[in-house]
Amino acid sequence: MEADSLGIDSQTRAVLARVASFLDSQSLEAYVVGGFLRDALLRRESRDVDLAVAGDSLSLGRQLADALGGHFFPLHEEHKAARIVLPAGETIRSLDLLPLRLDIEADLAQRDLTINAMAVAVGELVGGRQPSIIDPCGGRRDLGEGIVRMVRPEAFRADPLRLLRAVRLCAELGFTLDPQTAAVMAENASLLSQAAPERQRDELMRILATSRAAPSLRLADKLGLLAPLLPEVAATKGEEQPKEHEWDVFDHSLETVAALDALLGSEEPADGRWARLWRELWEKMEEFPAVREHFREEVCQGHSRAALLKLGALLHDIAKPETRSIEEDGRMRFFGHAQAGALRAAAVARRLRFSSAEVRQMEAMVKEHLRPLQIAKDGPPTRRALYRYFRDAGEAAIDVLFLSLADHLATVGPRLDWDDWQAHLGVVGFILTWRFQEEVLTAPPRLVTGHDLMDALGLAPGPLVGQLLEAVQEAQAAGEVTTREQALALARQELERMEASL
Repeated sequence: MEADSLGIDSQTRAVLARVASFLDSQSLEAYVVGGFLRDALLRRESRDVDLAVAGDSLSLGRQLADALGGHFFPLHEEHKAARIVLPAGETIRSLDLLPLRLDIEADLAQRDLTINAMAVAVGELVGGRQPSIIDPCGGRRDLGEGIVRMVRPEAFRADPLRLLRAVRLCAELGFTLDPQTAAVMAENASLLSQAAPERQRDELMRILATSRAAPSLRLADKLGLLAPLLPEVAATKGEEQPKEHEWDVFDHSLETVAALDALLGSEEPADGRWARLWRELWEKMEEFPAVREHFREEVCQGHSRAALLKLGALLHDIAKPETRSIEEDGRMRFFGHAQAGALRAAAVARRLRFSSAEVRQMEAMVKEHLRPLQIAKDGPPTRRALYRYFRDAGEAAIDVLFLSLADHLATVGPRLDWDDWQAHLGVVGFILTWRFQEEVLTAPPRLVTGHDLMDALGLAPGPLVGQLLEAVQEAQAAGEVTTREQALALARQELERMEASL
C-alpha cells in the first residue's frame, strides 16, 4: 500500500479526504492531533485518529458519522467528546472528536506529552503538498531523540492515567523517559489509583503487548506506579524463596515476564542466550504451527493471548507470601500457593474490569502453572493425566505450557542447565502432540448421555449424573472404555463404589 511522506497510506488518506471534504462544507477549523500524527511521523501504523474541531463536536460527530457510514458514540457529555467507529474494513478504525477550546497552539500546550502535542490541519494532510506541522512544545525534536517528555507537570494531575501512558509509550516506541518528567511522575504516582480501573487495564495490557513489558514494569515500579496499579505484586518484594530460586518472588515474577518477552517475540532476540532459547523453542514448535497464531488471537476487548499470558506470569506467585511455611528440617514451602493465587489473580482481573472470559483464563493459568511438570514427574504423562490437564486448564492449556517454560527460566536464571531446558521442551512437545493430534483425548466423542445413565441406572436428574458422565469420559480418554456397553458398565461400577462409600 503506497504511503506518503508522513507514512500515511493511500486508503487512510482517502478516508481523511472524506473527513476534510465534510469539514470544509461546514466551514469548520479542524486539526489532526496526538497519537495518529506522532505515529505517522514515525511511519508506524495507527488506526485511531484524534480530531480537534472548532464547533459543537457532539453535533458534528453525529453528522460526520452519517457521512462516513459509521456509528456515533458520545464519550463525555461534559467535555463534549465523541467517537465515530468506522465500518469494518476501513484502515481507520475510529475518529475521536474533541472541541478546540482555544487556538490550536494554546490547545496543544494543555496536552500531556510533547510527542502528543503536535497538530496539522486536516485539509493539509490530503492536499498533496508537504503539510505544515504545528509543534509549539518541541515534539518533533523529542521524536527524533527518542524521548518521552511532559508538556507541563499539571497534566499528570489533571488526568493521572497519563502517568501510566508515559510508561506505555516508552514501551511501545522504545523511547527513554526524560529525567525531569520521571521526577514529576514519581511525585504524583499515588494519583494513579484515581484513574478508572478499565483505563488502567487498557494501558497495562498495551505495555504487556510489547516486547519490552518486563523493563517497562520495572520502570513503573521505580516511579512508584506499580504499587497503586498492582499492590498484590508490589507486596511480594523481598519475599524469600528456596535456594533453587535465583530471585525473590517479586524479581522472579518480573523475570518470568522477561522470559515471555523473549520467547514470544516474532524475531530472534539479539542477546545470545535468549537467541538460543528462542531458536530451540520455535524449532520444537514447527510441529505445531497453530501455536504462533494462538498467541496472536484476541481473547476479548483487543487483548491478545500473549499479553494476557504475561499478566498471568506477573501474577502467578502472588499468594506465596500468605502460603509460606518453614518445615522442621528448615525447608521453605508454599503449599497451595497456585490455588490461592488463582483466586487472588481472578480478583485482580475483576477489579481491573476484565471480561469474564479473561478472568477465567487468568484463574486457570495461575492455578495450573505447576501442572505440566507435575504430570511428567515420573516419566511421560499418562493419558488420564493428560485428559485431566486439558479438562482443568481449558482454554488456557497452551498458555500454561509457555508459562511453565518461562517460570523455569526465571527460577534458575543464569544457572540454566541446557539439558533440563531440552527435557522441559520435550514435555511441552509431548503434551502439545496430544492437544493437536489426539482429539480423542482432549475431546472424546460421547458414548453415553445423561439420559442413557438415568434410564439404565434408574437415576433422577442431578449432580450425580454429571459425575458419572465425567468418570466415563475420563476412562474413555484413558483408553479403558471404547463402547456404549463398556461405558454403562463402568458407570454402574462407579455408582456402586459411591454408594458403598456412604
